[in-house]
Amino acid sequence: MDRLCGLFPNPVKNMAAEQTPSRELVAASTEEYSCEFGSTKYFALCAFGGVLSCGITHTAVTPLDLVKCRLQVNKEYYKSLGNGFKVTVRDAGAKGLFLGWAPTAIGYSAQGLCKFGFYEVFKNVYGNAIGEENAFLWRTSLYLASSASAEFFADIALSPMESCKVRMQTSLPGTFPTTLRGAAPKIYAEEGINGFYKSLGPLWGRQIPYTMMKFACFERTVELLYANVVPKPRAECTKGEQLIVTFAAGYIAGVFCAIVSHPADTIVSYMNKAKGSTVGSAAKALGFGGMWAGLGPRIIMIGTLTALQWFIYDGVKVQLRLPRPPPPEMPESLKIKLGLTQQ
Repeated sequence: MDRLCGLFPNPVKNMAAEQTPSRELVAASTEEYSCEFGSTKYFALCAFGGVLSCGITHTAVTPLDLVKCRLQVNKEYYKSLGNGFKVTVRDAGAKGLFLGWAPTAIGYSAQGLCKFGFYEVFKNVYGNAIGEENAFLWRTSLYLASSASAEFFADIALSPMESCKVRMQTSLPGTFPTTLRGAAPKIYAEEGINGFYKSLGPLWGRQIPYTMMKFACFERTVELLYANVVPKPRAECTKGEQLIVTFAAGYIAGVFCAIVSHPADTIVSYMNKAKGSTVGSAAKALGFGGMWAGLGPRIIMIGTLTALQWFIYDGVKVQLRLPRPPPPEMPESLKIKLGLTQQ
């Protein structure tokens, strides 16, 4: 904790920040921002940030994702993370580690657009619906509901490319095309449109809990870090210092995300490999222990991935001069009701 605090020098008071203490006023100000908080442009730019956040990070970790998927569905041949990399390079060369990069880039860019864009929309809509006081009191539930709603649509956008990616990465050499332009037509010819969505149920089972944890844990961790670790208020931190907090909170959230969503992730990989399998048959074939295969690599991948996604997303907001409201504070009306203004 001392080392983290050491990253933040003694603050110099920001007079502009002192003049706008209200969270609503900070969020709504249009003098220094490129758009108004809650406007159509704001949501559109947040969605663009999501495209970059998810598209770049998932594509960058394609080698780790490939080995993780192969560990899940063929643990006899790929015995460990290190062995998986070694065997893949031996069989297909270094370029084999990037098998499936195209559907990964396209699919997760589409998912990021819906995940982050719709999260901001639903959080705003649900928050306004329940009122300012309830939005503060029930803010964790608000984060969970908003992220679950957003991920429902994000997975519909992701599913076709995810099916292509997993089939490309886990099929035995020579049994399935290794390019997206070959994989997508083959799946459609053999299974029709259902081939792209047959694992949508398990995908929801994997991604919705993952995203709920990703957003709710991140939001509350940021709140706790500023309250208990960072030695000065957020308004007095530089943009760089704020991004350090974003990265730290994102990594913590990512570890929990990986654990919560891993069994469903293993079932998705198995179902996309084994034609005609169902959730039940996949779970039975894998067994309880099998559903946790590859958890170590996935914690490394998802922890780093989630931290970088939040870092990129917040960085895009900074560069595009979008409103970035500070952690929520108790509304004055609620303080009066609770008698806290007299203390």
